[in-house]
Amino acid sequence: MCVLQEAHYFMVTLSVYDDMGNNRSVGKRLTSLIAMALNLEDAVFEKVGALDKPYAFLRLLHYPGEVGDSDEVVYGASAHSDYGMVCREEHKQPRIWEDVRHIKGAFIINLGDMMERWTNCLFRSTLHRVMPTGKERYSMALFLDPNPDCIVECLKSCCSDSSPPRYVCVHATTEMWHY
Repeated sequence: MCVLQEAHYFMVTLSVYDDMGNNRSVGKRLTSLIAMALNLEDAVFEKVGALDKPYAFLRLLHYPGEVGDSDEVVYGASAHSDYGMVCREEHKQPRIWEDVRHIKGAFIINLGDMMERWTNCLFRSTLHRVMPTGKERYSMALFLDPNPDCIVECLKSCCSDSSPPRYVCVHATTEMWHY
């Protein structure tokens, strides 16, 4: 593929990601699916204000093909590439890392700390890393945070007398962090 074709493909892909973030369609679809999995009405996250002016940003990442001659393991900048690793239990030692391979036409989705709070750990935030593959690649990570004024508290279907909420109620701004 020539450089011009690659540039065109990149711009089209970037435009699709930008539309997803600006229209909030990805957030609405994903939160609707999560709500259904929790036996809640599909608009529960909209009703708590999570999708009322959420913060969406796109991070463009470049992973160089060369990682050096060292025996040391080198991780990429973050997840969202064609070969990643996740650790389901980040507080357990030793950490057990699992491969996450890209499936053509699919997205790799990592849920964050706020979804873990909302679901009382039913849906976990995963510690994740990108592993070098020896070839240059690019990644576009779309981050969608709820409205900063949204209250993040355990959803009613995710707690009970035998499983009380594990986290205190917070504003989304308390949990947001960007670097």
